[in-house]
Amino acid sequence: MRPVLGIESSCDETAAAVLAEDGAVLAEAVLSQRDHARFGGVVPEIAARAHLLHLPGLVTDVLSRAGLRVGDLGGVAATTGPGLIGGLIVGSGLGKGVALAAGLPFVAVNHLEAHALTARLTDQVTFPYLLLLVSGGHCQCVAVEGVGQYRRLGGTIDDAVGEAFDKVGKLLGLPWPGGPHVERLAADGDPARFAFPRPLRGRPGCDFSFSGLKTAVAQVVVKFPQGALARQDAADVAAGFQAAVAEVMADRARNALAAMPGARALVVAGGVAANTAVRQALAATATAHGLPMIAPPLRLCGDNAVMVAWTGIERLRLGLADGFAVAPRPRWPLEEMAGA
Repeated sequence: MRPVLGIESSCDETAAAVLAEDGAVLAEAVLSQRDHARFGGVVPEIAARAHLLHLPGLVTDVLSRAGLRVGDLGGVAATTGPGLIGGLIVGSGLGKGVALAAGLPFVAVNHLEAHALTARLTDQVTFPYLLLLVSGGHCQCVAVEGVGQYRRLGGTIDDAVGEAFDKVGKLLGLPWPGGPHVERLAADGDPARFAFPRPLRGRPGCDFSFSGLKTAVAQVVVKFPQGALARQDAADVAAGFQAAVAEVMADRARNALAAMPGARALVVAGGVAANTAVRQALAATATAHGLPMIAPPLRLCGDNAVMVAWTGIERLRLGLADGFAVAPRPRWPLEEMAGA
């Protein structure tokens, strides 16, 4: 197989990458959009316009740095769902255009599957394994049994964990996105000062809930005059919130591993996988079950095109190319992949 071009545009990261068949990264680029910060969250139209403006140049750039022309590729893979529909239309449309013009196979990549398979690129994990997908838009436990073969064991019944981090960051007056800022602030805090709840901890099943925890944080913050916390107060709130999240994650992972006795590893993916406290809690859980805990390098935890190109390689190896009529999908649950 010749190299594969990957394109990612499902949210607010514009990205392109070229990978060799063995997974070697020949070139990669990620452009993080900055215009959303003043709105406190991603604005879909702004994101789509930014993808339209920058993505063709990123594709040209990675091909140039890889020393390749389009005709040297073996295929094109582009995120086609789930995500913000405007961005998906831009990225998948460009990918189809490149593939059609050069007579190459096109792979419509499920963004969640790309996260799920990243550990096979970075750590050569073999099937089956348990995936804990934790990001701003997703929080779920998935049994990964093969390419396109997924069983959802549980998911969030309200907020995704990354969304909860962002909302707590906003309550504490931190910049958006809140996750990294909350983690840095928590490093100076006392996690035991505030008795925050651990939603669903100790209960059967693998579902998550973070809405009540977020509300508990808000109730603490509002008790301070005009909601103005001193830095140490804010650090203690951040540390307490983060500790609660880590405990809940570990508890839910324990239940999921019990429901998947054949798992060979616990894989953590998505933007929240970059959080050190969450990683440490999940690593301890995996060790208790005699399994490795695997998380991608930090640059591959968030949205990126390396994982998209790798998913293209995995699927092309199995002859799973897509037609050009495949449409972008704002919703695309992993469990629907078997029929894709």
